[in-house]
Amino acid sequence: MNCTSCHNGELKPTFLEGEFRAHYCTSCGGNWILIEDYVAWKERNPNYVFSENISFEELEVSDTKKALICPSSGIIMRKFRISATNEHRIDYSTKVGGVWLDKGEWELLKNEGLAGSLNAMLTNFWQAKIKQNTATSHFSDIYLEKFGEENYQKAKEFRQWLNSQDQKADLRAYILAEDPYSADR
Repeated sequence: MNCTSCHNGELKPTFLEGEFRAHYCTSCGGNWILIEDYVAWKERNPNYVFSENISFEELEVSDTKKALICPSSGIIMRKFRISATNEHRIDYSTKVGGVWLDKGEWELLKNEGLAGSLNAMLTNFWQAKIKQNTATSHFSDIYLEKFGEENYQKAKEFRQWLNSQDQKADLRAYILAEDPYSADR
């Protein structure tokens, strides 16, 4: 197989981490992993812990922005974010069940504590959770800038208290009324 990323190297069989089957590119250093190999290895080694002792400052991590073609099927692969706090994306072939990791992406996954979750990252649930967490973080930043730290914290505490009350609808009406003691509407 030829490399899907650099188109120069060959994909040679190897064992990633010395543990499970993969193919590495002889030119760019990327890795092609079949999820079935990864999952089968995880099932045989449920207590394995990936090393997190990585010198990340020295790590060169690539992230291919363009669409990649699956080296097995020739179909365009999908991009999946790895977490809400990291914009990095990995490429997945839904046709074959293979993941392309650019050079340094495996080390990035280990550094983020996600190497043991490679198969989970490719699920709709994981990706939806990332979207939700990203939106929450984005709105939190907006409110923090708009209200200031002290007022935002008070507002969050009050909101939490209000939502825990049995009469929250009546309390909201009271708070939002221009004059809650007036008979006029």
